Amino acid sequence: MTQQTTTRALMLPLDSIDIDAVVAGTKRLTPQEAYSLYHQASLYDLGRWANAVAERVHGSSTRTYVKDRNINYTNVCTARCTFCAFRRDLKADGSYTLSTEQLHTKIKQLLDVGGTQILLQGGMHPELPIEFYEDMLRDMKSTFPSVHVHGFSPPEFVEFVAIFNIPGFPTPGPLKAHTLDPDIYIEKLTVIMKRLQDAGLDSIPGGGGEIFPPHVRNRIGIGKADANQWLQVMNIAHSLGMKTSATMMFGHIEGVYDRIMHMNLYRQWQDKAHQQNLPGEYVSFIAWPFQRENTPMGNLPDYDPASTDQFPGDILADFIANQEIDPNDKKAHVAAVPDAGKVVRLAGATEYLRTQAIARLFLDNIHSIGSSWVTMGPHIGQLALKYGANDMGSIMMEENVVSAAGTTYALNEQYLCHLIRTAGYTPAERDNSYNILNIYTNDNIDAPDLAVEDWSTQRATTIHYEDGSSSGTCDSIPADQQSQSGDPNTISLDIAD
Repeated sequence: MTQQTTTRALMLPLDSIDIDAVVAGTKRLTPQEAYSLYHQASLYDLGRWANAVAERVHGSSTRTYVKDRNINYTNVCTARCTFCAFRRDLKADGSYTLSTEQLHTKIKQLLDVGGTQILLQGGMHPELPIEFYEDMLRDMKSTFPSVHVHGFSPPEFVEFVAIFNIPGFPTPGPLKAHTLDPDIYIEKLTVIMKRLQDAGLDSIPGGGGEIFPPHVRNRIGIGKADANQWLQVMNIAHSLGMKTSATMMFGHIEGVYDRIMHMNLYRQWQDKAHQQNLPGEYVSFIAWPFQRENTPMGNLPDYDPASTDQFPGDILADFIANQEIDPNDKKAHVAAVPDAGKVVRLAGATEYLRTQAIARLFLDNIHSIGSSWVTMGPHIGQLALKYGANDMGSIMMEENVVSAAGTTYALNEQYLCHLIRTAGYTPAERDNSYNILNIYTNDNIDAPDLAVEDWSTQRATTIHYEDGSSSGTCDSIPADQQSQSGDPNTISLDIAD
């Protein structure tokens, strides 16, 4: 099969897709239809259709944001992800685990600016026992009972199963959860999650989703949870009544069809949760492009979009979609597409908006689609509100993982509200469950953005970290509002005032 016929075999004519029914919510896109729309529909039409779906689901008046803080309690990690610049080996230079005092200082700073939740994630630390996590959660909840703890990504939970000593269960050791009997694995995972929930865990974030198809995931996420393990963690969380988020990191070695199949797994497992009447579910989806700097995968050469050769990731994805190659047969991958995984295709603004619009059209059973202004910048993030996004995410009091691999953007609450309002919507602050806390209409004297007289003082800044040191700062932050943890490897940005 030639490169041209692999793509052509998947492609459908646009006039065969009933897009009006999809927008109206009476028809579901198939993966092949989503793939065809991605390649053939204009960017304008994709935005128009995705925006119509967002308005059907969320109305046309308000768009939301949240005030929270990312806290990475440790950067020690046993995984070897090729896209990560944040991880450190145990006891390596630059490795850290935050103390209780440091954690509490960060949470107090969040509350001082009216924040409502923390996003608590770390690396896959091989030595911390379950009691460490239970004590951490109980201490936070007893000291700050109003704070919502959105914590511990699925790969962390998979590693918890591998290393936690739980009475009555085997402990296989780091990176060996997959060696357990499947029933024992699920039972131990459930016990661990219930214990952490009882200690104060409220919900689980979608970190570590990356890309699910194994021919991509096995190359970029060495030692990390596979797709089934990741999705099982969330399914158990849903059975325990927790709300979770879904994510995707794209724009590296994957093909476009890999993105569609990634989203399709979310949709299938969400269907399963609804069919089982589980008390929890995925409430949001957010996708962002790979940030290459300081990462092993970032050293790969760039694909030339002007080339007459098809992108190797697309060729392999198409072969697998056509069931001509086993997605788990690495030797077959190399034989069929020798350059797959050896060249990256970074995603710019157009590809980001196109991908997000497809996500809104395809993920008909997930409530919220989030804009990724953190990686794309404030104005593309604002434009994303016209491409299916209904939520601008967090003001980002702190961000460590993505900024370790490239440039991220810092916005305060005033500027975030300003972006929403000037896009034609009323900014509204929400909580983790998307309950509205405050609506800042044009006549609301408490609206953060309406109090600003000189917008030149509120410009977005960029954050770029390398080896724990800042080469960019948020200049508008008063020094007395910046975190002073005493740990040079703990990066903290307080950008709300």
